Amino acid sequence: MSVASVPSTSATDLVRWFDQISMADVSTVGGKNASLGEMCRQLTPRGVRIPNGFATTADAYRTFLHDSGLDEKIAQVLSGMNVSDVGSLQHHGQIVRHMILDTPLPAELSHAITDAYHHLCKGQDHLADVAVRSSATAEDLPDASFAGQQETYLNVRGQASVLDACRRCFASLFTDRAISYRARHGYDSMQVALSIGIQKMVRSDLATSGVMFSIDTESGFSDVVLINAAYGLGENVVQGSVNPDEYYVYKPTLRQGFRPILKKAIGRKELKMIYDCGGSKMTKNVPVDPEQANRFALSDDDILQLARWACEIEDHYSQLRGDICPMDMEWAKDGQTGELFIVQARPETVQSRKQVTAIERYHLKETSAKILTGRSVGERIASGPVRLVHDVGRLADFQEGEILVTDKTDPDWEPVMKRAAGIITNRGGRTCHAAIVSRELNLPAIVGTIHATDRLQDGQIVTINCAEGDEGVVYEGELAFDVETIDATGMQRPRTKMMMNVGSPDEAFSLAAIPNDGVGLAREEFIISTYVKVHPQALLDYDKLDGATRRQVDEATLGYDNKPQFYIDRLAEGVGLIAAAFAPNDVIVRLSDFKTNEYANLIGGAAYEPHEENPMLGFRGASRYYDESFRDAFGLECKAMHKVRNQMGLKNVKLMIPFCRTVEEGRKVQEEMAKYDLVRGQDGLEFYVMCEIPSNVILADQFAEIFDGFSIGSNDLTQLTLGVDRDSAIVAHVFDERNDAVKRLIASVIQTAKIHNVKIGICGQAPSDYPDFAEFLVQQGIDSISLTPDAILKTTLQVLDVERSAV
Repeated sequence: MSVASVPSTSATDLVRWFDQISMADVSTVGGKNASLGEMCRQLTPRGVRIPNGFATTADAYRTFLHDSGLDEKIAQVLSGMNVSDVGSLQHHGQIVRHMILDTPLPAELSHAITDAYHHLCKGQDHLADVAVRSSATAEDLPDASFAGQQETYLNVRGQASVLDACRRCFASLFTDRAISYRARHGYDSMQVALSIGIQKMVRSDLATSGVMFSIDTESGFSDVVLINAAYGLGENVVQGSVNPDEYYVYKPTLRQGFRPILKKAIGRKELKMIYDCGGSKMTKNVPVDPEQANRFALSDDDILQLARWACEIEDHYSQLRGDICPMDMEWAKDGQTGELFIVQARPETVQSRKQVTAIERYHLKETSAKILTGRSVGERIASGPVRLVHDVGRLADFQEGEILVTDKTDPDWEPVMKRAAGIITNRGGRTCHAAIVSRELNLPAIVGTIHATDRLQDGQIVTINCAEGDEGVVYEGELAFDVETIDATGMQRPRTKMMMNVGSPDEAFSLAAIPNDGVGLAREEFIISTYVKVHPQALLDYDKLDGATRRQVDEATLGYDNKPQFYIDRLAEGVGLIAAAFAPNDVIVRLSDFKTNEYANLIGGAAYEPHEENPMLGFRGASRYYDESFRDAFGLECKAMHKVRNQMGLKNVKLMIPFCRTVEEGRKVQEEMAKYDLVRGQDGLEFYVMCEIPSNVILADQFAEIFDGFSIGSNDLTQLTLGVDRDSAIVAHVFDERNDAVKRLIASVIQTAKIHNVKIGICGQAPSDYPDFAEFLVQQGIDSISLTPDAILKTTLQVLDVERSAV
């Protein structure tokens, strides 16, 4: 192990102000401080606020080690360490840290730091509170990111405290996790130096703070900004001590001046870190008032401002690097001034570095008792025995292939995390330490479960499923699963558009990576039942609800005083996520098609829905929209779609009317929609009608006059053509979309659509289930086929073959 050479130094070599450094100075001040300097110089003039500060240099660190003789001593201690042995790692790391902490800083360095600190305090009537941050010279290199491996100290005030925090930062270069990380990536610990950033604190202890990425950290979808927010100082979010709010913003239309907040998910935010004036640790955690915790930590204006800055920062670094450079940022809001600040920024180092040549999709083949749920990380599935780890003392017991279960992970645990099959935590959001490390190690993790350490036991066999969207599930026992590898490299596109049926917004970013031509069916029912959960009329009649129902509604609508607005926002967010994922391709959104018994199952729904003997043929689809009993509820739906197109700017959304029995019904529905400025042809808006009733086929020429296209619903069309209740097991053997009667109707409506120059597609299940049915549709000249995600690639290949043979 070699020791880095030390140049001769002067006072000017020891400290540099942020506005004197740039990304060209990584070797001098480390990645974190070089980035702060770069932003101060280049982005502050564009309105991005960065707290002022200065950095000690790598030469200062090397001089400290050389003049004190620590460099030779540290090298000798590390040479006897076995980095693969947790006990050896802990023992030798502790020796090195104590050696540094017991050694005073050189007088020249102490003077340089204190002089700069006092200059930072100028213009204030008291000493400045500062953050003292570590910045290693090996940070953010192309093959590894050392960010977060060293320590940060917040709310540091006074000369002596600043110097003490600096010495602790130097020592943190030799934390167990930092030594292990360097060894894993092939870096010599004695060749890495440490710079320290001393930066004015933002009084986020009185407001909010968090982290932000200019890429989706799960799927790698690059067109969104992900923001996590909690009350108080930001360390709780970074460390995973709280479950933060989560917000998504769509970058392309944000840049066009729209307000595209795609998702707002409220977190528990049960703790906040504040200043501990006079305390030995300088900060402390205190409980958050439950009423405050149940509100969003950021206003929409703040969310959008942060997202704009994320775009500015990403654009600048992309230009600097000559390639797209997604960014990982920390931000804070000052509770005294109300101003937002960016306090750190570095290139994102997991999703942006993946070379995607094939898509892996995990599918659970069976289920069992559901034990826990939380935020999913990693889009994978894993099984193994539980290992409860309450503190660092139990890490040595951890065995390869176990499921690590803990309250929250600590950076010191990284050496054993790489041996885990998966990770489960009580606390944390999808940008916490456990989540970030799990992605880097390609492990599935479920964070923020709240009760993991209470409900799981050592040795218990569990399966963790992170492959089905935002919610991760812990199941009892070892469950079977498949891994589907999709190699879509260079796949040709057929003339027939191959679209996708999408129900879950949480899966949209991942599904969009599968080659496709858009979404032929986005079902509102799934969004309403999972994102909204409340009957729209119950929200409109909130003040009239009984106490028990009102409590259920309150629990479902946390963060919202305006209950109808909750319905509008949540429905818009669900549709917006799907539309953003598949843009610029069309996303055809089918308006709500719940039956009365299904609407009755929503919170508060039973009071508003009539009992029907056969709901499948009753009060559903178009007939509800203009009916006096549902008209206002349908209005909320229309407002949500207007928000998606006009506020979020997602003009690729087209709207589809289900179960429209007559042409007159089609006109009535469009009249209702026009009241909410949803007008066919206006700003490119297209209306489709579901072709699922024989009348739609028989009068297709008339429907074509008032709609832009048809989407064949083969399930209902088969049911109503053959007179078979599709839910009946007794006559299930008769139900077959390939029956000649059904196929004749489909062939007929395709030809009518062609004659009248309107679009015609299919979104029913048949082409997903039956390859010969897909072949029949192509032969009839259908414009598009919309399939379940698992069927789209194999059917695309089949359609290519059919089209080639027809030439």
